[in-house]
Amino acid sequence: MKVLANDGISASGVAAIEASGHELITTKVAQEQLETYVNEHQIDVVLVRSATTVRKELIDACPSLKGIGRGGVGMDNIDVEYARGKGLKVFNTPAASSDSVAELVMGHMRTLVRFLHDSNRNMPLDGDTKFASMKKAFAGGMELRGRTLGIVGFGRIGQALAKLAIGAGMEVVFSDMHNDDIDVAIEFFDGQSLSFTCKNVGLDGVLAQSDFISLHVPGGDLIGAAEIAKMKDGVFLLNAARGGVINEEALLDALESGKVAGAGLDVFKNEPTPAVKVLMNGKVSLTPHIGAATGEAQDRIGTELAAHIDSLAASL
Repeated sequence: MKVLANDGISASGVAAIEASGHELITTKVAQEQLETYVNEHQIDVVLVRSATTVRKELIDACPSLKGIGRGGVGMDNIDVEYARGKGLKVFNTPAASSDSVAELVMGHMRTLVRFLHDSNRNMPLDGDTKFASMKKAFAGGMELRGRTLGIVGFGRIGQALAKLAIGAGMEVVFSDMHNDDIDVAIEFFDGQSLSFTCKNVGLDGVLAQSDFISLHVPGGDLIGAAEIAKMKDGVFLLNAARGGVINEEALLDALESGKVAGAGLDVFKNEPTPAVKVLMNGKVSLTPHIGAATGEAQDRIGTELAAHIDSLAASL
């Protein structure tokens, strides 16, 4: 099969795809030129991440396409049902990046409670002249142990985050429409494991009970002013799911009032040009949509995509 990895692919993915005898093209094709390129080269499978979109117009215009793969979890940049209705196989790699995203969220949490994000901004500017005052300003941190983390959306990533939080001494509750209480198993380096029960308390329960709230849902305008009003004073919000899940204007108002003590954001409503007010807020820990951007996750994504391509080829 002829495969176009338009948003890049790891070396392990390249090796796995080529080892199966498929032709892999890693040329980056501009969105507006993608239709022409696919047709001229008779591409069978297009692999994308978040940069390239595959909408019904492209699907209709490219009869050679047999499959569309998304390296990652969310497929909101693909018209999935339309493609499947046209007989195309659409696949993603939902398990590959779970640990990477969960670790990033934990990083944001630890950063926020010790002011690392703000300290790292200001130490290079004023650390040599205002060391004592900065030491005092950043001295009022808090520990994660004994706090409650509420997770909205308890799929693979939510459960991976729960394991890390439990390991840090936190209580974990969650909200998920598909699950009752869930036992999560924490596996240790020596092969031992322990199981802990996390309770599904519903969205209102998460909002009311949690000191930290992390969102792991595929999209939607979920957290606005009304939801923030139900939260504890001084709550921390984290979003490594989709931009727009938290209403950014409502978040900024809550940060200003102190209702929300801090926020960790890896995704933004207007990517790739996030709102300047969000980027400049000293209570926000920021990363540029890098949840799955670890070498290990990219290796897993590449090999999973290769397995999907093999399965598609075998079915034809």
